[in-house]
Amino acid sequence: MKKPINRRSFLATAGVTATMALGRRAVAGANSRIRCGIIGVGRRGTHLLRLALSVPQVQITAVCDIQPVHLERGREMVAKAGQARPAGFGQRGPKDYLRMLESNDLDAVIIATPMQDHGVMAIDALQAGKAVLSEVAACMTLDECWGLVRAVEASGSFYMLAENVCYFRDCMAVMNMARQGLFGGITYAECGYVHDCRFLHFDPDGSLNWRGQLARDYVGNLYPTHAIGPVAQWTGINKSDRIVSLVSMTSRSFGAHNNASKKYGPESPQSRIAFSKGDTTTTMIQTANGAVIDLRYDTTSSRPHRTTVYHTLQGETASYRSLTGDVWIESKSEGYRWEPLTRHMAEFDDPLWKQSEDQAASSGHGGADFFVINEFFAALRDGRPSPIDVYDAVTWSSVIPLSAASIRQGNARIEVP
Repeated sequence: MKKPINRRSFLATAGVTATMALGRRAVAGANSRIRCGIIGVGRRGTHLLRLALSVPQVQITAVCDIQPVHLERGREMVAKAGQARPAGFGQRGPKDYLRMLESNDLDAVIIATPMQDHGVMAIDALQAGKAVLSEVAACMTLDECWGLVRAVEASGSFYMLAENVCYFRDCMAVMNMARQGLFGGITYAECGYVHDCRFLHFDPDGSLNWRGQLARDYVGNLYPTHAIGPVAQWTGINKSDRIVSLVSMTSRSFGAHNNASKKYGPESPQSRIAFSKGDTTTTMIQTANGAVIDLRYDTTSSRPHRTTVYHTLQGETASYRSLTGDVWIESKSEGYRWEPLTRHMAEFDDPLWKQSEDQAASSGHGGADFFVINEFFAALRDGRPSPIDVYDAVTWSSVIPLSAASIRQGNARIEVP
């Protein structure tokens, strides 16, 4: 691995470097056409493609998928939307996306493949001079984290992480509160992604898919960004604060094997798969300013859920908890008691939501997907900084390899490089 740059230096210069890079790669002008390709048009990619087709002045010029049915479905969607039938890639195998990246008829790429491929594909696209919108997580290894940073800085290409939870309406309102100082200094946050995904481990033919492979091959928090993304924004990570260390521990693995055994039988090949991922992983994160973040990840426990993600924020002068939708603000609340966040939405609702509520309503994930897609293309067209840039993307995603390192070293404290 090439020796990484010093993290403190990289954070200190990130804003200047990113602004320079994004300015060079912007597609200037409100009437400029952005030519976009998409890699991966399974369930998630198809949804993002549909949203991209609704953005004015965006033309889908290329679609890539190694599954012929998915590829043709994606190309047909573009044609039915009234655009020229896009070029198709993927027929030559998993690396055929590289042939797509050679196209001169391409300004930007949306990456919606299995998570294990995000980092490498994004690096390749950036090095090819394409703007990138990558599904979460950004990457799986520290080498990929550093590779993404270097690719953005060396190429000047635009990168955005498609973390939709940061665009949840309540999350954006709390961010506005935090930015205006209502919480004072942040002391603690609690967040988690708790979503029973055992039924997603196998394809209809019984073969283990990419989610199942993650559960088989990895330990640690494998999906941190939905939970930590909003908290990192609220606490000013990579701006006024930084993550310095973490400690992770995990439970034994039960849910994935139990589900396979029940679904396919105790003597089936599926039931003999040795799943490595524990049912629950908890990671304690320490920041330079003395805040503690309690981050949970659980996708194999048997439990119903009203929501897959939750957040709590504790400051010196305010507190918020998403599961109940309550907030207490010393300078605004009536008395020493919780009150609904909705009571303060008129003041702190984000302008994006005020302007586009009706358009966002049907876009998925509570409307957040609309903002991910539209903010990507708007920032790219206008030359604005990336809403969720490469520095945030790799910081949040680095929890994957660092939590695994902590667990493998007996729940050791791991410094964030």
